[in-house]
Amino acid sequence: MSVIESLPEGVLEPMLDAMPIEISFVDTEDRVRYYSKGDKRIFPRSPAVIGMRVQDCHPKKSVDKVIEILDGFRAGTMDHARFWIEMRGMKILIQYFAVRDKDGKYLGCLEASQDITEIQKLEGEKRLLNLE
Repeated sequence: MSVIESLPEGVLEPMLDAMPIEISFVDTEDRVRYYSKGDKRIFPRSPAVIGMRVQDCHPKKSVDKVIEILDGFRAGTMDHARFWIEMRGMKILIQYFAVRDKDGKYLGCLEASQDITEIQKLEGEKRLLNLE
């Protein structure tokens, strides 16, 4: 039994949506198969993107980079790509991860986007819960 199978039915999607990171999954055919639906998405998604080629979901100026990343993942020459941008007063971290099975076979790409503006301001340590 896998760890996922041990989750109660109906928990996985709300769990993914609760994360402070937007995620999307693109399959081996470069088709969007999943995106998390958090309340405050940085990059809004419509249900219409499901099944679309990921190249058709990005601005034209970045499509060549998307293709380069996916080709690198598929060829096994890359496993991760990271970018950050300034947008609407936020610092956005965008990461792409190759998803592979236990034998290393390419299954697709996970895209994770996160507003790291507040994270960058952290200093020192906070070890105890402070509800203030």
